Amino acid sequence: MPLQIPDPVLGPWAKAFPARAHGLRLSEVANADLRLSEFSTPVMTVSEPALVHNESTVFEWAREQGVLLAPHGKTTMAPALWQRLLDAGAWGLSVATPWQAGVAAEAGVRRILIANGVTDAAAAARLGDLLAGDDGLRILCWADSEATVEILASAVSDAAHPLDVLVEMGGLGGRTGARTVDEGTRVADAVSRAAGLRLAGVAGYEGPFGPDRTPASVAAVDEYLQTLVDLHERLEYPQGLRPVLSAGGSAFPDRAAAVLAPHRDRADVVLRSGAFQIHDDGFYARMSPFGSAVPTAPLRSAMHAWARVVSHPEPQLALLDAGRRDVPFDIDLPVPQTVAGEITALNDQHAFLRCAPESALAVGQVVRLGLSHPCTAFDKWRVVPVIDDPDAADPRVIGAVATCF
Repeated sequence: MPLQIPDPVLGPWAKAFPARAHGLRLSEVANADLRLSEFSTPVMTVSEPALVHNESTVFEWAREQGVLLAPHGKTTMAPALWQRLLDAGAWGLSVATPWQAGVAAEAGVRRILIANGVTDAAAAARLGDLLAGDDGLRILCWADSEATVEILASAVSDAAHPLDVLVEMGGLGGRTGARTVDEGTRVADAVSRAAGLRLAGVAGYEGPFGPDRTPASVAAVDEYLQTLVDLHERLEYPQGLRPVLSAGGSAFPDRAAAVLAPHRDRADVVLRSGAFQIHDDGFYARMSPFGSAVPTAPLRSAMHAWARVVSHPEPQLALLDAGRRDVPFDIDLPVPQTVAGEITALNDQHAFLRCAPESALAVGQVVRLGLSHPCTAFDKWRVVPVIDDPDAADPRVIGAVATCF
């Protein structure tokens, strides 16, 4: 089903877009014959070939594993990119908050998994209203305590349009989630007693249990994932409902598939990996199993930033015009890719580039930057140009996507 894609009229508010693009609708950018050199810096871009490669690689792998994908839409909050995921065969879309679920529902997503507990009664009531107003909409959320279930039950009471609830399993030292299978069972029992709620499965997030890909981390992740299976096998679901068994961030989807997929005969095994579509040149480049633990081609970073040298005050120091307002910095600093050197710090609007001795940077020169963590890259941009080839001398701009942060 086609989503409602934002199609704003571009203007000075669209950061980095040239004046020649002002007055165009976003959908008209593809035919405007724009080149990246016309854009002001800093600018973040998305690479079309990398998108195609990443999407085809991961969806083909998922089909081979017998698992379903509900990629995390909060990564980009871009309906145009969500549409690509749904067209590729996504089971649905994951989000992190009730507000994001509302954005997805307004866009036309039919199956929305809120990978979080909902403890805001007003937000839960809004979810109930969305369900009551659209028989084709399915919303699932998590609960890890009887207190959470009580809040949900007080806000959603329409048994004809139930809110599906997955019991969230966690673990000691983890994030949210019931700490034991017995606790999870009590949460499930509370859901089953609530008129407007429907017990729909078990979910969790394995990321906190594996900070890296060492054998010890992989073993800890597998041990945690087994607790989801243990709880799932203990529960009794409503007659006729196929439950959901869900895990799989972007660092360990292979382990989630290995542990959960054998139980797909009586559950939809849904992985929520979201970063794969964009990937990166930092955290996910280090952590992704694709191309290393999983025998596929490696994923490619589809996002880059382009920044200009605004000052070269010392032989081995240059200042670029991209800062914290433009590029992510929560996990790794950007990495210069077209010059030798290292980004050592960011201010609001500047990057400090420590140049290699052999570098010959000129004031006004444009530097391409590799970025880390797409989830904190896209939230800095309301419109992002899509280019045909980041390695070209002057890439063609073949489209643009709008974000809904």
